[in-house]
Amino acid sequence: MVNYRVVKRHYKEKAMKRKITDKSIELFERKGFTQTSIQDIVDELGVTKGTFYYYYSSKEQLLMDIHLEYIDELLAQQKEIINCPNSTNKEKLVNLIEQLIKDIRKNGARGRVFFREIRHLSEDNIAIVKEKRNQVRLNIESVIRHGIESGEFKAELDADIISFAVLSLTNYSYQWYKPHGRVSEDELVQMYTNLLFEGIVKE
Repeated sequence: MVNYRVVKRHYKEKAMKRKITDKSIELFERKGFTQTSIQDIVDELGVTKGTFYYYYSSKEQLLMDIHLEYIDELLAQQKEIINCPNSTNKEKLVNLIEQLIKDIRKNGARGRVFFREIRHLSEDNIAIVKEKRNQVRLNIESVIRHGIESGEFKAELDADIISFAVLSLTNYSYQWYKPHGRVSEDELVQMYTNLLFEGIVKE
C-alpha cells in the first residue's frame, strides 16, 4: 500500500533541494563561488541554515552536485545520439554540436558555473569531474574516428585534434552566445557545422 505522506514528503524534499541548487547557480554565476556564502543562499530562499545542511554538508558538496548533474546529463544525451542506429557519423556529429549549443538556453548559467568554478573543488573531486569531462570529448572523437574509418570523413584527419576543435567552438559559446539574440540556435549550429565541414575559403 502506498504511503502518500511519505511520497508527499519525498517530492517536497526533492523540490526544496532543487530550489537550493537553482538559487545557488544563480548566485554563483552572479557573485562567484567564493563571494557567495551559505547565508546568502538561505536568505534568498527564506529558509534556515539547518535546511541547507539537511541536503548538503558543505558549500563544496553543493558545487560538486551541480558539476555532476550538469556533466552526467550531457553524457546521457551524447549516449542517446551516438547509439542512434539510423544516423550517419556526420549526422551524429551535427547532433552532438546541436546538443551543446541548444543546451545553452536551458543550462547556460549551470554551464558557466561548471567551467568557471571547478577550481574550488577538492583535488579528488576535480579528478572525478575531469574524467567525465574527458569522456564528453572522447565521445565526439569516437564519432569522428568512425567517420574516418567508414570513409565518410577524410582519411588524413586527426580525430583527437578535431574533437578538441569542436569543443573549443561549442564550450566558449557558453560565455557569449545569447539564445534570444540576432542569431538563432539553429543558425549558429549551421555556421559551426559549415565551418567544420566546408571551411571559410571560397572555392
